[in-house]
Amino acid sequence: MVFCTHIMCSRRLILKPGDFIDKCRIYVRGGKGGNGLAKYGGRGGKGSDVYIVAKKNITLKNIVYSDRNPLKRYTANDGQRSTDKALLGRKGKDLEIRVPHGISVEDDSGKVLGELNAVGERLLVARGGEGGSLQNSFIGQRGESTQVTLNLRLIADIGLVGFPNAGKSTFLGAISRANPQIAEYAFTTIKPQIGTLNYPDHRSISVADLPGLIEGAHVNVGMGHHFLKHVERTKLLLFMVDLYGFQLNPDLPFRTPISTIILLNKELELYNESLVDKPCLLILNKVDKDIHGEENAEETLRDVENIEDIVGELDPALGITPRKIVQFDETFVISAKMGVNISYVRERLRHWLDLHSEQTLPS
Repeated sequence: MVFCTHIMCSRRLILKPGDFIDKCRIYVRGGKGGNGLAKYGGRGGKGSDVYIVAKKNITLKNIVYSDRNPLKRYTANDGQRSTDKALLGRKGKDLEIRVPHGISVEDDSGKVLGELNAVGERLLVARGGEGGSLQNSFIGQRGESTQVTLNLRLIADIGLVGFPNAGKSTFLGAISRANPQIAEYAFTTIKPQIGTLNYPDHRSISVADLPGLIEGAHVNVGMGHHFLKHVERTKLLLFMVDLYGFQLNPDLPFRTPISTIILLNKELELYNESLVDKPCLLILNKVDKDIHGEENAEETLRDVENIEDIVGELDPALGITPRKIVQFDETFVISAKMGVNISYVRERLRHWLDLHSEQTLPS
């Protein structure tokens, strides 16, 4: 079954208060301009504008479950009319709709009207109408009205990419254990997390674990688009693979570690080709599982070195052959459960993130 990702703001949908909502459609209308006063040439006040503003401690759930505005219709104040005591009517007070940062605002055609990537940024989405004056026969004009979609993409420095049971959540807890700041976002059926890595010099790095990626994610099987759209804004990707392979269910083939890597590569490419160009690291997890852990790691490391040859020998009918192969800057062998090599990975994540950030700075 293909899961529908279009969670619209409607009471008709069955949503629980704990659900994570990353998409919401609202109606906005600027205020009407106040009427002028023809007898004295008075000018009415301009209707107020509608802005979307990024604020702290706000989620789209605050909009969806707003008891004050269950219909999700936002209408700004009208401008004051002109009177014989106040020929110049006052402008209406602008309306601000508070949203989390990381929001893109889209019209009904999907065109992005603007993005709010930092707290305090604001976007004008509906202008108020002009006040009544000689130019418009002293009749206040209607404000702009439209419907817009608020689309949230979580912002993190590093995005964890892996199939279920690869150990991503355990790893996230392990690398942030020194100062565990785990922010839970209750997804529709799962709970993605953002962990913060804090360093002695007060540098911090955010790592997003967004569970839900499965085979067929690019066509939105499972929670595919919910996962993949949040990967787009990360600066660096971190592939995590089980050294003992992976099988989603009995109807799908068993994937060896190298075929898992290739399949993850393919899922990202099919969703958005630019994702495979992101800086990327690879983690081979569960080396502690049994006595074959080191042996499996050595074999997988050899396969990673020869991945281009392996991809070239794949049967195209399998449907997992990527057009472009992700290039890994470094590969780590760890046990997230037992803490093996975790400290080293923490330092290397910072190294690679800083290195690629320097390379993208304008000269």
